[in-house]
Amino acid sequence: MNAIRTTKMSNFRWVICALLFLATTVNYMDRQVLSLTWKDFIAPEFHWTDNDYGTITAVFSIFYAIANLFAGKFIDWMGTKKGYLIAIFVWSLGACLHAGCGWLAMQIEGYGSLEALRAVQVGSDAAVAIATISVWLFLSCRLILAVGEAGNFPAAIKVTAEYFPKKDRAFSTSIFNSGASVGALAAPATIPLLARACGWEMAFIIIGMLGFVWMGLWIALYEHPEQNKYVNRAELNYINQDDDTVSEEVKEEKEEKTIGFLKCFTFRQTWSFIVGKLFTDGVWWFFLFWAPAYFSDQYGYTSDSTMGIMLIFTLYAIVTVLSIGGGYLPTYFVDKKGMNPYIGRMRAMLIFACFPVLGLLAQPLGSYSAWWPAIIIGLLGAGHQAWSANLYSTIGDMFPKSTIATITGIGTMAGGLGSFAINKGAGSFFTWAANQDGAFQFMGFTGKPAAYMIVFSICSVAYLLGWIIMKALVPKYKPVED
Repeated sequence: MNAIRTTKMSNFRWVICALLFLATTVNYMDRQVLSLTWKDFIAPEFHWTDNDYGTITAVFSIFYAIANLFAGKFIDWMGTKKGYLIAIFVWSLGACLHAGCGWLAMQIEGYGSLEALRAVQVGSDAAVAIATISVWLFLSCRLILAVGEAGNFPAAIKVTAEYFPKKDRAFSTSIFNSGASVGALAAPATIPLLARACGWEMAFIIIGMLGFVWMGLWIALYEHPEQNKYVNRAELNYINQDDDTVSEEVKEEKEEKTIGFLKCFTFRQTWSFIVGKLFTDGVWWFFLFWAPAYFSDQYGYTSDSTMGIMLIFTLYAIVTVLSIGGGYLPTYFVDKKGMNPYIGRMRAMLIFACFPVLGLLAQPLGSYSAWWPAIIIGLLGAGHQAWSANLYSTIGDMFPKSTIATITGIGTMAGGLGSFAINKGAGSFFTWAANQDGAFQFMGFTGKPAAYMIVFSICSVAYLLGWIIMKALVPKYKPVED
């Protein structure tokens, strides 16, 4: 172990938190490129319908879910430094490969240019063939992206447990988790403009290359706290304040103990986390994937228009600003109210579960202005991110560090299944509702707007239902002991 200085406490853990934030930001920007380009740039070339896009987002969710089942165990086995590097390399490669789908579709279908693909008559057999082959090509790239991205949160949550005591984990998690909001915030301000100026292919390549830059920073700065030359004794003691003993031998022995993969499913605590992710992750992914298309469909604001960019930017600005404070609320309950960290976290999560109920008003108020759904969805997203930061932190409350990434992967898999259901269901539902037009009505809306109202209603109550089931499974703090 490197010599650890004994001067004033260092704060290098926040540098590590900043790296996790950057990785998560890049993660979500890579994920957002497709949602911000498909409706106005890609779909006209490949003749996609809402159902085609829903299939891509839904199957991506399945890929992501399956990969998460193994990603956590992979991170626990490989270690955070190597595991995180491999994960971000794979997803950055997958992001860049999307750029080749247009060229490959031309070669397979025998067209000389993308303009020739675009000129094919809508609804013809040729258009269906182009849509089908392009969907399969994009799905291949989404598979690679999903496998890599599955490693982000298991690795980040494990690093947070390594570098922060329990009372600070929700706050530090909310900071790095806000990278999802910042990535989603930066994406609409950059990606549509890149697509318009350089082509949608370059948007995938430029954003994908950011991950390779992050890899250099990770190699240079990350080591486990005990081996990191930038962490002094005072900071190490602060990080390890939850340990029963600071003996290195005891800690090493403790790190060697891990819970078997199948045995994880025998604990109520595991199923509580699974429920929390299953019921709520799909809501976030639905708005992440469909918000640009929603404003384009319902209000005519394309993703590269000034108004379209401002609406999405405002939505995620609200998410970013409000969600960080959500990680501090449990700290307040613990430090000021003397609550157990788990109890404080569940109290905070109940508060955040009420934010999405505002989603019931998005469509009705949207009749007056597109700004209303942008603001309301932003508040819903802020509630989700604050909820998510605390949900992830419940793992560190109840499971040993050696099993954190495994449990994170299992829960994130459940979140992927929830996302599959809502994205595939929404895509098929929107296409069907648009074809029904006036024949389909719900709460004063007809056609696709009625379908949006129904999906928004489902999203609005998902968090409260998830919290009730979680509380029933684990009514009070109970750490897992193997």
